[in-house]
Amino acid sequence: MDLETAVSQDKVKKESWRTVLTLAFQSLGVVYGDLSTSPLYVYKSTFAEDISHSETNEEIYGVLSFVFWTLTLVPLLKYVFIVLKADDNGEGGTFALYSLLCRHARVSSLPNCQLADEELSEYKKNRTCSSPKSNIGSRLRSTLERHGVLQRFLLVLALIGTCMVIGDGVLTPAISVFSAVSGLELSMSKEHHKYVEVPVACIILICLFALQHYGTHRVGFLFAPVVMTWLLCISVIGVYNIFRWDHHVYRALSPYYMYVFLKKTQRQGWKSLGGILLCITGSEAMFADLGHFSQFSIKIAFTCVVYPSLVLAYMGQAAYLSAHHFGEEYNQVGFYVSVPDKLRWPVLIIAILAAVVGSQAIITGTFSIIKQCSALGCFPRVKIVHTSSKIHGQIYIPEINWILMVLCLAITIGFRDTKRMGNASGLAVITVMLVTTCLMSLVIVLCWHRSVFVAICFVFFFGSVEALYFSASLIKFREGAWVPIALSFIFLVAMYVWHYGTIKKYEFEIQNKVSINWLLTLGPSLGIVRVRGIGLVHTELVSGIPAIFSHFVTNVPAFHQVLVFLCIKSVPVPHVKPEERFLVGQIGPKEYRLYRCIVRYGYRDVHKDDLEFENDLIYSIAEFIRSGSKGSNAINEDMVKEDDSMTVVGTRSTRSDGIQMTEDSLDNIEPVGTSEHREITSPPASQQKKRVRFIMPESPKMDMGAKEELRELMEAREAGIAYILGNTYMNAKQGSGVMKRFAINFGYEFLRRNSRTPTYALSIPHASTLEVGMVYNI
Repeated sequence: MDLETAVSQDKVKKESWRTVLTLAFQSLGVVYGDLSTSPLYVYKSTFAEDISHSETNEEIYGVLSFVFWTLTLVPLLKYVFIVLKADDNGEGGTFALYSLLCRHARVSSLPNCQLADEELSEYKKNRTCSSPKSNIGSRLRSTLERHGVLQRFLLVLALIGTCMVIGDGVLTPAISVFSAVSGLELSMSKEHHKYVEVPVACIILICLFALQHYGTHRVGFLFAPVVMTWLLCISVIGVYNIFRWDHHVYRALSPYYMYVFLKKTQRQGWKSLGGILLCITGSEAMFADLGHFSQFSIKIAFTCVVYPSLVLAYMGQAAYLSAHHFGEEYNQVGFYVSVPDKLRWPVLIIAILAAVVGSQAIITGTFSIIKQCSALGCFPRVKIVHTSSKIHGQIYIPEINWILMVLCLAITIGFRDTKRMGNASGLAVITVMLVTTCLMSLVIVLCWHRSVFVAICFVFFFGSVEALYFSASLIKFREGAWVPIALSFIFLVAMYVWHYGTIKKYEFEIQNKVSINWLLTLGPSLGIVRVRGIGLVHTELVSGIPAIFSHFVTNVPAFHQVLVFLCIKSVPVPHVKPEERFLVGQIGPKEYRLYRCIVRYGYRDVHKDDLEFENDLIYSIAEFIRSGSKGSNAINEDMVKEDDSMTVVGTRSTRSDGIQMTEDSLDNIEPVGTSEHREITSPPASQQKKRVRFIMPESPKMDMGAKEELRELMEAREAGIAYILGNTYMNAKQGSGVMKRFAINFGYEFLRRNSRTPTYALSIPHASTLEVGMVYNI
C-alpha cells in the first residue's frame, strides 16, 4: 500500500456500517486502553488519606456521583460531541487545534511560510468562509495577527499541552502497570508483597520499552480483544457486585450526593478530587488518535461499549465498598478487593495485559506528538523509524523511548504507591484538558465562525469543571504533583529554545542571503569549473540564494553542472497530497541550470527514503522543464518576494500522462516502440552501468532548448547526486541580553550538538554529503 495514497484518501466520506464497526472495535485497543484501566486506581487514590469511608456510605456515594458526572461531562459531552468535530482534516490533538488557528489567523510559528502554501487543497476546510462573520471575531483575529506577544503566548500554550502529554507518557505506564500488579497484595503476605510488587512492575516496564523497536503491527491485532475482554470483565463483575451487595447504588448517580459529599468532607473532600480526576485519564486520546480512525467509529466505541462498562465497573465497586468497611486500611479500598476470590488470578492477568496495552498506546502517542513538534520546528532533530510499511503513523524514536523508560522506572521505584503516582498523573491529564478548552474557544470563534458568546459559554462551563480538578491536583504539589510540572518545564524550555534558535537562524539567513544580481555577474559557469553531476544545496530559504552558496563558491574551485536549491519544509496541515508535493522554479537564465525546489510535507506525513525521494525530485524538475514555468498551475513568486515563478509538480505516481523516468542497465535495454511517446536518452558511456531515460508524451511540442536541458539533466543524474549542507554555529552578538546569550550560546548549541545531524534526520547518504561550515553571529 502506498502510504501517501492511503493518507490522502478522504476520511470524512460515508462509510458502511461494517467499516464503522470494524474501526470502532480496533479503536478499543488504541484509543481506550488507558481510560479503561482507570478503575484499577481511582477509588484507591481517592481514599488514600484525604477522606475515610464512614458507616453512612456518604463518601462512597459521593465519589461515585462525582465519577459518573465527570465521565459524562468531560469524555462524553466535551470530547465526543464537541471537540471531535474540531479535527484538522481528519487529524486531532493539541497541535491539530494549533494548526487550525495558524491557518485561520496567520499566527504560524513556522519561519518559511509562503502564501503559495495557502493554495494547498487541505489548507482550509471551508474556503467560502475564510473570515469570522462577527465583528468581535474579526477584531480578535486581527489582534492575534498584529501582536507577536499573543502569537508567542499561543505557541507556549500549545507547547505546554504537548509537554504535559509527554509527561503523561511517563506517568501512565508507571501507574497502570503498578496498579495492575498491586493485585498481588491480596494473594501473599504484606512482608513478601512489598518486595515483589516493584520488581515485577519494573520488569514489565523494561520489557515493554525494549520491544518498542519491533513496532506494534505484529501484535496490534491483540490490543482490541484484550481491552474488550477487560471491559467485559469489569462490567460483569460490576453487575455481580451491584446485585450481590447493594442494588440501590444507582441512587448515588444523583448530583445531590456530590453536594452531600462536599458538605460533609469540606476541604478534605475537595483535595480528594485529585483522585476522582483519574477516572478520565486517557480521554484526550479520543481526540489525539482521531487520525487513525473516524469520528463516528470513536463515538460508537465510547458510547456503546466503553462508557457503560466503566459506569457499571465504578457502580459495582461502590456497591461492594458500601457493604464492607475497612476503617483506616485505605489499601483495601481498591479494585481487586471487589473481585470474587475465584476470579482474582484470571482478572489479574487480564488487568496486566490491559495495562500494557494502555501503556503501549500512550507511548506510541508520545512518539507521534514529538514527530509533529519536530516537523513544526519545535523539537530537536531525532531519529524517526517507521516500524510498519503498511500502517501509517506507527513510528519509533529510540532516544525518546529510552528517556521515557528511565523516567518511568525512576517514578515507579521512587514513589512505590499509587497515591503519589495518581497525583502526578492527574495534574498532567487535567492540564492538557485545560489547554484543549482554551484552544477550542478560539477555534469556535476563528474557525467555526460562531459567536463569542458560544465560546465564552464553552470556556466557562467546561473550564470551571476542569479548574476545580486542577486546583485539587495542584495542591498536591509536594505529594507527587511536582513531577509533571518538572518534566514539562524541562521539555518546554528545550522546545522553546530550539524553536527560538531556529527562528533566529532563519532570520539571519534571510538578512544575509545573496542577491540574484550577484549570481548573474558570475556568468553561466558561476566563475568556476562546472563538473558533471547534480548538486543539491539544502537551505531553509524559500526565496533568494543562501549565504553558504557564496561561501562555497569562493572556497571550492568546482561546482556541479546542475544546481538545485532544495528546501524541505513543513506546512501547518496534517498531510500534503502527492500531486501538490513539489514547487519547482528556475533561478536566472536557463543556461545557468539553476533550479529551486521546495518540497512540502504535512506534520504527519511520512518522508520517503533517499532513493525514492531523489527520483521524485528529478522527475519534478524534468516535468517543470517539459511543461515550462508559465503553465496553468504556475504560482507567481511575488508572493514570496522573488521575481521567478514556481510551478506545482506532483510525484511520479500522481501523473500517468506526463513525463516518465526509468533507469535501465545498458546490457538490458528494451526499445520503446510507441507512437504516443518519444524518448530522450543520454549518450552511452563505456563506464556507465545504468542509463536514465525520460519518456515524454508527443504533445505539446518541445523546443530544442528544453530538449537540451532535459538531456543535460539526465547526464547529471547518471553522474550522481551530491548533497551540500550548511553546518552552522551560532553565537549571540556582543551586547546581547543575558537571556539571549544563554538561549543561543548554551541552550541551542547544547541541543544542536546532542541531536541528530541534518544528514541523519533527512536520510541523506553520508558518502554523498558535503558540509559547509559557517559561524552566525546573531
